[in-house]
Amino acid sequence: MKRRRLLLLAGLGGITFAGIVFSFNIRKLRFFRKQLGELKEFLFHKKELNNLLSTQTVKSDISYPKTAPIFRFVSVADTGTGKMPQYSVARAMKHYHSKFPFGFVVLAGDNIYPNGEIEKINDVFEKPYEYLLENKVKFYACLGNHDVRTDNGEPQVKYPNFNMAGRYYTFEYQPIQFFALDTNAKKEDWEVQLNWLEKELSNSKAPWKIVFAHHPIYSSGKYGSSQKLISTLTPLFKKHKVQLYINGHEHNYERTRPINGTTYLISGAGAKQRPVGRSEWTEYSTENFSFAAFDVYEDRLIVRGINIWNRVFDAGVIQI
Repeated sequence: MKRRRLLLLAGLGGITFAGIVFSFNIRKLRFFRKQLGELKEFLFHKKELNNLLSTQTVKSDISYPKTAPIFRFVSVADTGTGKMPQYSVARAMKHYHSKFPFGFVVLAGDNIYPNGEIEKINDVFEKPYEYLLENKVKFYACLGNHDVRTDNGEPQVKYPNFNMAGRYYTFEYQPIQFFALDTNAKKEDWEVQLNWLEKELSNSKAPWKIVFAHHPIYSSGKYGSSQKLISTLTPLFKKHKVQLYINGHEHNYERTRPINGTTYLISGAGAKQRPVGRSEWTEYSTENFSFAAFDVYEDRLIVRGINIWNRVFDAGVIQI
């Protein structure tokens, strides 16, 4: 009997010891995971700091109005990862909003990686931009190539916080009229869309006209300039005096000089980054994680590129 009791106690002791070891190992695993996460964040910010230190100084020859702007807005694209870089850009947007409140965000596509699955919307949109949404900042989205992989992007078109009145649509904040396009459209749908854009631009009474879509027209990045979009869109922009085109797709920031009266701005480093070069029409380009901010006046737009360190690395003026 005593022997059985001793064996039982020994067995219980072994189980208890194993449980302690298992619990200890779980705590160690959690600790090392936390340390690894902190190390990854450190290395990420170290790389961004090195990129920051290598960027050029902002030009100082810009004439800033002495009055407050009519309103402000920002643009960003290729955001929908739910990972650290997206949160870093989102924090920079939050910081900028706390200093210079803006009313809305132009969200230029690839809103949900990798396949536009609307069930990920909380992780890749609502959580990263929680502060902005709580402060009534509106988002106006368009569809990127990743967004149309699921149900051709229709769930995003119907998602209330993207404020999309359709696959392509227009809205106004005086003195600007905005035109959102779907550059993923097939040939027949694209022709219908071009006819719609021609009509809307012709009827517009707004002194400022801004078009945004996902794909670049002029680019010094991986994909380069789009001859299709140059041939179909730029004649309309010139004819109807479109002052600015905003897009993503390229995971970088690039601002052009005015080309036949239109400035082309890529703000696609909202969560991913990719090297970018320069072209003869490039005013500024960088691969750094960033967003673009705009001050709107009657006779000019002031555009700024802002990185995750809250530094203005580019500033320019777009004249009416």
